[in-house]
Amino acid sequence: MNSIQQIFQKQDQNLLSIFFTAGFPELNQAAEIIDKLGRSGVDFIEVGLPFSDPLADGPTIQHSSTIALKNGMNLDIVFKQLEAIKDTNTTPLVLMGYINQIIKYGEEAFCQKVVDCGIDTLILPDLPMVEYEEHYRALFKKYGLTNVFLITPQTSEERIRKIDELTESFIYMVASSAITGAKGEISQQQIEYFERIKSMNLQSKLIIGFGISDHKTFSKACEYGNGAIIGSAFIKSLDQKGVAGIEGFIQTIKR
Repeated sequence: MNSIQQIFQKQDQNLLSIFFTAGFPELNQAAEIIDKLGRSGVDFIEVGLPFSDPLADGPTIQHSSTIALKNGMNLDIVFKQLEAIKDTNTTPLVLMGYINQIIKYGEEAFCQKVVDCGIDTLILPDLPMVEYEEHYRALFKKYGLTNVFLITPQTSEERIRKIDELTESFIYMVASSAITGAKGEISQQQIEYFERIKSMNLQSKLIIGFGISDHKTFSKACEYGNGAIIGSAFIKSLDQKGVAGIEGFIQTIKR
C-alpha cells in the first residue's frame, strides 16, 4: 500500500493537496514550504519539477517554473532537497513533472532517485497511456511507483473506464479543459461534468484540480470528489506573502 492509499484509508473526504514548484520563490525553500504545509494540515503535497515547456500549466505556475530555473533549480538539486527531509517529513509527497524530464535524466536513474526521496506517486500529464501500458507500467512497478492519470471534460467514457482499471492511487480530475489557474468560481457546466463522473461509480478515488482557489471552490469540489488540489492560488500567495503566509492561506481554505 503506497503513501496515498494510506491517506485514503484514514480519510477519504475533504482531502486538501497543495501544489508548489520546487525552487520557487527561492532555490532552497522546498523543505521549509513542505514543513509549513504539513504543520498547517495539508493532507498531501504535490511537488512540481520546474520545466521550460509545461503543457498543462497556466501563467502563474509557468512563472514559478521560470523563476525556479533562473534560481538554478534542476532535478539533482530537487532530489537532494527531498532526500534530505525523507526521515523527518510526515506529509506524503507526489512528484509532478513531464516525461521528457524522465527520458533526459535516464528512466532507471530517475525512478531510483524518486524512491530514494521516499516518494511513491508520480503525476505525468503528457505520458501517453499506450506508452504507460507498453513500457512505463512495468518500469514503475519495478520501483514501487504509481502513476496518476488525468481526465478532463472531453475524456471519453471508454478512456475513463480504462484509466479507472489502471489507477492505483487516485484519478486527477481536471475541472476544466483550460490550463491551470484560479478561476474564482465553479460553473454550472463544470458541476454537470462532476455529476457525470460521479454517476459512473468509479472504483478509484477522485481528486479535483485546475481552478480550485479558495474555500468556496474547494468545498464545492469536495462534494463531487474525495478532495482537491490547489496550485496557482497558493503560488500567488507564496509570491506575495512568502513562507510566513502559508498557515494563513491554508486556514482560509479549510475554515
